[in-house]
Amino acid sequence: MNSPVSQIIKQLVTFDKSIVQPVYVQVAQQIINAIQRGYLDKGSKLPGTRVLSKVLDIHRNTAVAIYEELASQGWVDIVANKGTFVLLPETSATKIKATTQHLDHAYTYAKVAGFPFQKSFHLASTTQETTAKYIINDGQPDLRLHPVHQFSRWYSAAMKRKPLINKWNKTSALTPSVFSTQLCNYLNATRGFHINSDNLMNTRSTEMNLYVVSQLLITPNDLVLVGQLSNYASNMIFQEAGATIRTIPVDKEGLNVDYIRTHFVKKSIRCVYVCANRDYPTTITLSPKRRLELLALAKTYGFAIVEDDYDYDFQFDGSAMLPMASANTHGMVIYLGKLGQSLFPSFHTGFVVAPENFIQEAKNYLQLLDKQGDLIQEQMLSELISEGEIYRLKKKNIVTYKQRRDRLCYYLGFYFEGILTWDIPLGGLAIWLQFVETISLVKLAEEAEKLDLFLPKTILYQDKNTCAIRFGFGHLNEDELGIVIKKLKLAYDKVLNF
Repeated sequence: MNSPVSQIIKQLVTFDKSIVQPVYVQVAQQIINAIQRGYLDKGSKLPGTRVLSKVLDIHRNTAVAIYEELASQGWVDIVANKGTFVLLPETSATKIKATTQHLDHAYTYAKVAGFPFQKSFHLASTTQETTAKYIINDGQPDLRLHPVHQFSRWYSAAMKRKPLINKWNKTSALTPSVFSTQLCNYLNATRGFHINSDNLMNTRSTEMNLYVVSQLLITPNDLVLVGQLSNYASNMIFQEAGATIRTIPVDKEGLNVDYIRTHFVKKSIRCVYVCANRDYPTTITLSPKRRLELLALAKTYGFAIVEDDYDYDFQFDGSAMLPMASANTHGMVIYLGKLGQSLFPSFHTGFVVAPENFIQEAKNYLQLLDKQGDLIQEQMLSELISEGEIYRLKKKNIVTYKQRRDRLCYYLGFYFEGILTWDIPLGGLAIWLQFVETISLVKLAEEAEKLDLFLPKTILYQDKNTCAIRFGFGHLNEDELGIVIKKLKLAYDKVLNF
């Protein structure tokens, strides 16, 4: 009669001689699986090689190879003249692949949860996959301009700073960090602010900025006003917080403040989301007159202004208009921004500027999401600010992006004169292209992808009044822009021929 261990092995272990993986490896992995799952206890004596070969109907040499494989990984101890005994290694990161009908489910993780949970329609992914060589985005920087070699030195130097460990062990926030002080100085110099660290919170991204703000600001069914076409990402965040979103017309002067005054009553609005420097997606700048009107209306109506200044640093012609938050005398503006856009994305940092009591609550909330932060990043950015490297990189890249903007406008004039209309943007890394005659943008995207050019759905804007593309050009060099615009024209011609 077979021993209990032999019965367990016979029941749990199967193998397939037709696959590439050797039989002895298949069997060894399944015995390890049985040990890990408690079917074979520590100290259990495994059957001898002769018995094992009979139980599994394999050659004895294969049985010997099985035990040698187990012993080499530390799962069994082979004692001469006594037998083979199960061990339990103290630590094992061995990846086990069970191929039996009995154990394979342990490594095929469930696709469907066995418990109920709340699904979020608003956070459905907008990501699309493509194999196209050329991709248009909504205005992202060119990662190839990232100063790799310099950055390696900066990052290495930041990691070697002796005070870094003390910062990680710090339990009190009575004194502002060097980074927050440097960031305040930078924002005061570039945005016309007069803030200190009590008015500032830094996060890992502008999306995290808005998420934290929306959690503090919005309760279910609160009314949030956004521009007519608006930013899909910010809308998702507001809707996830339970907001009711209403759109406001945008004209040549930006957000129509009179529309708010005539269509809404006092205390009915929770906040107005606005990209004052460059409206998303149209790139229109909110005029000085409208800015003053919106600030006054916020005070009268009692709503917050969420001012998202996502690309303030990319100003090509003239000077960028100072944020509304720089005139925030009544504490009605929450300012969102990003630092380090000339660096690789993982080293960008988002920040929120707002009244002190709001920032304190926001920091409390952030502790739940990101208590650790990134001290090495902060150390490095502090030094780049203090040494003027951030400003130097920004100015250097602006020259490059301005040349790309001008080249893009040349190609547009050559290929799309009379087909598209556009205003040459004074800044930012995207241009708003409007078709004179309405076409199907979905078909345009389909034909473009056949030509190795991908137009994601997030940059296409089409309704009964709009047929336009938010065309990001920052990530393409001048030669690539020529190729892309030519492909876009070929795709347009094919759509017309349908």
